[in-house]
Amino acid sequence: LNRDFLDYLNFGGFPEAVIDEQVRKNMDRYIANDIIDKVLLRDLPSLYGVSDTQELNRLFTVLAYNTGNEVSLDELSKSSGVAKNTLKKYLEYLEAAFLIHRLNRVDQNAKRFRRATHFKVYLTNPSIRAALFGAVGPEDAAMGRMAETAFIGQLVHTNIVEDSYYARWDKGEVDLIEIDKQTQRAVHATEIKWSDSVIKNINSECGNIIKFCRGNRLDSCFLLTRTVSGKFDLSGVKIFARPVALAALDVAMLVLDTIDLGLHPRPLFPPSWYSASDPAP
Repeated sequence: LNRDFLDYLNFGGFPEAVIDEQVRKNMDRYIANDIIDKVLLRDLPSLYGVSDTQELNRLFTVLAYNTGNEVSLDELSKSSGVAKNTLKKYLEYLEAAFLIHRLNRVDQNAKRFRRATHFKVYLTNPSIRAALFGAVGPEDAAMGRMAETAFIGQLVHTNIVEDSYYARWDKGEVDLIEIDKQTQRAVHATEIKWSDSVIKNINSECGNIIKFCRGNRLDSCFLLTRTVSGKFDLSGVKIFARPVALAALDVAMLVLDTIDLGLHPRPLFPPSWYSASDPAP
């Protein structure tokens, strides 16, 4: 499944790349230019009256390269050369066009910040990064952020994404938090890794998510790994581990099933996540 997951990350977002090997060999020509020409230089300017298309293109390139990273308006403004007020509009345009999704930040008590100056940005289609900067391999430094982008990209197709955040405080971070709209309390916490070493060093690697769970009265959390499934108990908190590729597939299948039934995909976490053994594909 991880081999197919890599193919999905690099090519799976574009049907023509899946079908035609020549397109896969020339992603920058067939895909990147297509996106830039049709979406950034024509569609968005005509819809929103963008006058400086090259400026929008520069911003999108910076965002694509940094998918899965925390950014701030100040940092983005400096790296892209776009003024902050214009930057806010461009981010809204790119999100409305379903090219990116932003996760806002909460603190270790799952409380929102009054001024949302920092956020994480994700491509809704991870293959765009591969088209712009080249395909990623399983050992590449960017692979962790690409795996995280792929999982968040599946969430974008659910209504859970509206209640999704990430947590960051002085000495800690948790990749994905779900907050209940009514109670405004955290109901799920998930850490996303492209690694199995986190299991070998679970006490140190999972310290932040355990601290968050204990502080927010969560008795369990999820850990997405490279290949390992299992159940662990750490400081009274149950950790359910599952390979990130399988977790992304779980959510995709859940979305398809609920579309067939005319339902919204809740709960996000299917029963199989709570099992140490993987279901048959």
